[in-house]
Amino acid sequence: GDLHVLGMNFRTELWVSGDLDINQADSEAFAAAVKADFANYGQKMSVVRSSLENWTEFVNPYQRIRHSVEKLLLDLKALDLKQETEAIPDITSAEELPSDNWEGVFTRYSKGLGFCFGIRSMLPVMAEAYVNFVMFLLMRPELKTDDRLRENAIRQPIDVRVKSLHMTCLGFEHPIDYSTPACKAYHTLVNERNDLLHGNVVLDKLRFNEVYFHGKVPVFKKYRTMWERSVGVEIEAVGLHRLQNEVGTVNAFIEYLTKCMKPQVREHIDRLSDKRDLGWNQKTARVGVLFPD
Repeated sequence: GDLHVLGMNFRTELWVSGDLDINQADSEAFAAAVKADFANYGQKMSVVRSSLENWTEFVNPYQRIRHSVEKLLLDLKALDLKQETEAIPDITSAEELPSDNWEGVFTRYSKGLGFCFGIRSMLPVMAEAYVNFVMFLLMRPELKTDDRLRENAIRQPIDVRVKSLHMTCLGFEHPIDYSTPACKAYHTLVNERNDLLHGNVVLDKLRFNEVYFHGKVPVFKKYRTMWERSVGVEIEAVGLHRLQNEVGTVNAFIEYLTKCMKPQVREHIDRLSDKRDLGWNQKTARVGVLFPD
């Protein structure tokens, strides 16, 4: 039967094995007997309730973004885009016109470039989420307990947040050197993302051809194939060829930040940042892993 034992329980079930013939009346009588017996243990139950730890489960935003990026990378890889061998040849040099199969090729590339756009947009955010996660875990108590100081630290531009991590947080062995190759590459990546995401018109990054006109007659400096003028332009604009390097840039940036931490702190951060589901104990200000994956 269903025994509503404690107010905080959703349901407590009693399972009986053997050949006992238990009916609904027996279940209700047993439940009533258990509830009546509560009075004999009221003080002990009160002690148990007061000793319970209250934990709030929350999603690790850094791991959530990383999981999405890794999933999109797998989806992109599954499309098996081979631009070197799949490019449509120039009509003037092709032995025959492209078959109808090219419609499927164009569809695959359109989908793949969408994945690429999403990944490149998310990569700098993933690194920023890691920085915010570190600040959440390691911020100095005098900053964390003051709403104005905490918000001021969190709202700073990403480069300022990174440079001041050793000042706003505990656990760093030495300051962050923003002039290192890892940080410089990440800063460049942020600027690239801004141009991509905000649709900034930067001609040096968007141009793909030059042409003369004699009246209304075009004279191309270089005659490009149908593939180069369609899918090729999108591949260049979205940056498919730069994607793997940018993934490496973000991973190297995060790795550099962890190397600036004290070894014990680094181990703690690595363990927590790898988990999507975490717990927060407001009373003790602790973050912990409550359940296995």
